[in-house]
Amino acid sequence: MVSKRTRELDFRSSDGLEVSLLWEPETSRVTVSVFDTKTGDDFEVEVSSNEAMDAFQHPYAYAASNGVHFRAGAPTPNHPAVHA
Repeated sequence: MVSKRTRELDFRSSDGLEVSLLWEPETSRVTVSVFDTKTGDDFEVEVSSNEAMDAFQHPYAYAASNGVHFRAGAPTPNHPAVHA
């Protein structure tokens, strides 16, 4: 869930894929949020601050390397790093 104080540090959109880099100042939590406008699929993955830009540029690869697996573009349900 996104806090009311969450700040969007960066955003990009390409071919229906919207990716946001978000920061919650109260907790210092950094997340990458992904929304596929073509399929309606979305996920959010928490990232360390030193990996934030890499995760922002390559969110699917970052998520997969951190245990989030996808079937036909959708993240596997019930994974703690995924918030659908």
